[in-house]
Amino acid sequence: MMQVKRLKIRQVKSGIGRLKNHKRVLRALGLKHPGSVVEHGDGPTIRGMIDKVRHLIEVEIIEDEGATSETE
Repeated sequence: MMQVKRLKIRQVKSGIGRLKNHKRVLRALGLKHPGSVVEHGDGPTIRGMIDKVRHLIEVEIIEDEGATSETE
């Protein structure tokens, strides 16, 4: 069985006073305010979004052992 990586993303800084694109990325990730936490599957799209706002968030990698990949 293949391990599926999930990313736990926590917003640690506010989006106030930031670039409009950064605010849009935070909203697209599902983060509404500092302290909010969301989980997303690991993929190039999410990784690119994380890279844009890495100064506003913390990321933790969660490995689901029992889950199967969508490609199996």
